[in-house]
Amino acid sequence: MDIHEKMHNGMLHIPEAVLWEEQAQCLEFLYDFNQTRPREQDRRRELLRRMFAEIGPGCYIEPPLHANWAGKHVHFGKNVYVNFSLTLVDDTHIYVGDNTMIGPNVTIATGSHPVLPALRDRQMQFNMPVHIGRNCWLGAGCIVLPGVTIGDNTVVGAGSVVTHDLPANVVAVGNPCRVLRAVGEHDREFYYKDRRIPPELL
Repeated sequence: MDIHEKMHNGMLHIPEAVLWEEQAQCLEFLYDFNQTRPREQDRRRELLRRMFAEIGPGCYIEPPLHANWAGKHVHFGKNVYVNFSLTLVDDTHIYVGDNTMIGPNVTIATGSHPVLPALRDRQMQFNMPVHIGRNCWLGAGCIVLPGVTIGDNTVVGAGSVVTHDLPANVVAVGNPCRVLRAVGEHDREFYYKDRRIPPELL
């Protein structure tokens, strides 16, 4: 089994030199993306198409973007919005569904290391994919850890650390992140505290 297979099947492995040149080529595109000027939207879109495994129409990523493989293993649906300073530890696949919003300073990680010191001393790691559903909202500064799945329409509160799967249609907060409540009738009437949603928007 070669190193590329080990990267994507959750096996312990030591990154090999053959990966370094591949990764460096990807990071050249990332460097170019982060140097674009605000009005160079066409160039940004073209670079993202070259960088990402998949990126749907209408996606917007605000630089700077940080990613181990510049998005090589990242799959975005359509209309995904990303605010400043997203970090993707994309050593294996990350899937993000349509219309999901990602706040500033969010980290989505697939790479990890064993707890046993003797294995870390040998620089071993393993990677587990992350799946984020459609129409989710990840609040500012939240962290999504390897192997996590987040269901459709779920909101993750700012600063949360998502260590386990989250179901669809909930608001979840905290460290470790836990379900606070379901998305429900209150949310159909109010958009913020006592501020009502205008009837014409319903």
